[in-house]
Amino acid sequence: MRVALEPADQPGVVALIAALDAYQDSLYPPEARYALDLGALTQPNVLFAVARDAQGAAVGCGAVVLGGLPGADVGEVKRMYVAPAARGQGVAHQLMQLLEAAAQARGCRTLKLETGPLQPEAIAFYRACGFSVCGAFGSYAEHPLSVFMGKALAPGLLPPKA
Repeated sequence: MRVALEPADQPGVVALIAALDAYQDSLYPPEARYALDLGALTQPNVLFAVARDAQGAAVGCGAVVLGGLPGADVGEVKRMYVAPAARGQGVAHQLMQLLEAAAQARGCRTLKLETGPLQPEAIAFYRACGFSVCGAFGSYAEHPLSVFMGKALAPGLLPPKA
């Protein structure tokens, strides 16, 4: 498995994002979805990570938006997704490790995220990565279909070895 920062606007990655959208559309009404579109994912303040299998196919992705929240050192995790066939192989953990290291290297000290209660696997994953439930942040409002989480990044975090 190869995990690296890459542009979001590649055909295989766009298909992965479309699969994520379809999955979230099956769970939540539009007013409870806070997804970034492809244009937003290609902005300079967005770190976008892609996991590729041995054949080079995109099987997972995730992003951190830097500087979009109060506090210049706060980033927001967005668009974390692993294709069903690639789950259970540590792909999401590799993506998160790379995103945390890259965000911290750019001065980020805290990560926050919004997910939903109908995704218990995602909540368990984020907890395993050290996130804990917190209140709404930024422009989000408390909502029964939102779970807000945050994590302080450890000083001295090094990027994962390739």
